[in-house]
Amino acid sequence: MKIIDFIINLIYPNVCGFCENINFENICPKCNLKIEELKKLQIYNYSHQNFRRHLCIFEYKGEIRDKIIEYKFSGKSYIYETFVKIILKDKKICSFLKNYAIIIPVPISKKRKQQRGYNQSELIAKKLANSLENVKCITNVLYKKINTKPQSILNKEERKSNIKGAYEVKNKQIIVNKNILLLDDIFTTGNTVQECSKVLKEAGAKNVDILTLAKD
Repeated sequence: MKIIDFIINLIYPNVCGFCENINFENICPKCNLKIEELKKLQIYNYSHQNFRRHLCIFEYKGEIRDKIIEYKFSGKSYIYETFVKIILKDKKICSFLKNYAIIIPVPISKKRKQQRGYNQSELIAKKLANSLENVKCITNVLYKKINTKPQSILNKEERKSNIKGAYEVKNKQIIVNKNILLLDDIFTTGNTVQECSKVLKEAGAKNVDILTLAKD
C-alpha cells in the first residue's frame, strides 16, 4: 500500500459495504460468507438480441436489492468498492472478464450524473479495469444524449419506448471489430442494455456481452 493510500485510509477508513463496519478489504468475513450464499451466478446465451451473453451475479431481491438501491440513490458511492471486491474474489467471474480488452459502463445523462454525483456502473468498471491486466474501461464512446425518465418508475412497454434513441456512439474507431463487455447494475427487462448494444454494434463492435450485478 502506498503511503498516501495508507494516510487516506486512516482519515477515511474503508468499510464493508454491507454492514458498514471498518474493514480494509471492503468486505468483512461475516458478510463475505453471507454474500457467497446469496450469489446466483448465471450465464445466459442469446441468439436473438444485440448482445450474445449475459453474466449476472445475484438475484435482484432482499439485501442485494437494498444495497444496490442505497448505492444508486442514497449517495453511498463507497459501496462500489465492496461490489468490486465480490467480483475480483470470484474465479468464474474473473475468467469471464479476461475475454474482454474493453469494458464500457452503461452511461447516464449529464443531468443525472450531476444530481447523483457519480455513475454507479462507471465506478465499478473503472476499478475493475485498474485491477485486471490488459483491460481498459472506455468512457468516451457510449453516451446517453437524452435525460430519460427513470426506468424503475415505468412499466414494460413504457421502458422500451423511453430508452429508444437515448444513446449514441462517438469515437467509433476505438471499438471497431472489438469484443465489448457492457457493464450495468441491474437487468430487468433488458431494454437498456439492448439499446446500448444496438448502437455499439451499428458503430462496428464485433460482439457485445453483458455483466450485471443483479437480474430481476
